Amino acid sequence: MPVSSDTLLGDLLKRVSRSFYLSLRMLPPGLRAPVSLAYLLARAADTLADTPGRPASQRLAQLLSWREQVAGTSPTQPIDAGSPADAGEAVLMAALPEALDLLQRQQPADVADIRRVVTTLTDGMCFDLQHFEHGRAGAPVPLQTRAELDRYTWLVAGCVGEFWTDIAMRHRSELQAWPRDARVAQGVAYGQALQLTNVLRDAAEDLANGRCYLPAELLATHGLQVGDLLDPARRATARPLLLALSAQALAGYRAGAAYVQQIPASSLRLRLASLWPLMLGLASIELLLTAPGWLDPSRRIKVTRGAVYRMLLRSLPTALSTAALRRWTDAALARVEAACHA
Repeated sequence: MPVSSDTLLGDLLKRVSRSFYLSLRMLPPGLRAPVSLAYLLARAADTLADTPGRPASQRLAQLLSWREQVAGTSPTQPIDAGSPADAGEAVLMAALPEALDLLQRQQPADVADIRRVVTTLTDGMCFDLQHFEHGRAGAPVPLQTRAELDRYTWLVAGCVGEFWTDIAMRHRSELQAWPRDARVAQGVAYGQALQLTNVLRDAAEDLANGRCYLPAELLATHGLQVGDLLDPARRATARPLLLALSAQALAGYRAGAAYVQQIPASSLRLRLASLWPLMLGLASIELLLTAPGWLDPSRRIKVTRGAVYRMLLRSLPTALSTAALRRWTDAALARVEAACHA
């Protein structure tokens, strides 16, 4: 049966958006619909890219078809999503016609921004499928250069910083005097830091699946090859690589902290929605740097649910004051910096 807009942006969004649902639901009403819809359209692309049991070429063909439909360059047509492993994803894939219809009903400027960001995100997924097509367990395919890693983190996350900024400035009168280019630069760096954190957190799992987002160029500067990352006896020698990429992520998080602090307390919902990924990202990097077991596939380094709840509880009173917010983010940044030099 057709899915209503309220269901798309409510129950279904909650089922497929994982931890990011917190930020999406906190957004002010004028921002919530376009940003949540962009997330759902990109989430559908991600589901197509990760459909189990299908050759990469088939997944790529479906992904390209979906990208063209979102961009409005081809008519709506059925998408063969296969059999998604997650029940929420299966419902989402069945609701794609309604999602495209909802896209058409957004403000024209929002439609253009949604199409642009989803197209860019999908380009990142296409790159993923093509670059790692021949990777397998025991013989992962690496990215080659740091520039390639930077481009990848822009495609799959950094572009969201630009989208978020443009949508916020359009819908929030108190932000319309923002220096757009400066805020976009901060937002892009912030998004790339979040994705770089994901790269570090998921490195062991990705290696087991034949993918290495840690560039061969950077590995070589530390006297490493991809095979060393798979060798339990050599994993400890990769710590300088973890430190180098954590320091790079930290620079992006500094930009993110500055971004959040520029959102006035009068726009509290937007400030909180922008703050929460920052604090969770910094907590994740700190755990990666201080907990043993990076690159050990038997260990999963993850911020606990309790830590998430404590962060949420502290954030509301703290975000009401820019000075208190700055002290909180500065302390978290300082802990990560100290861990990078430990």
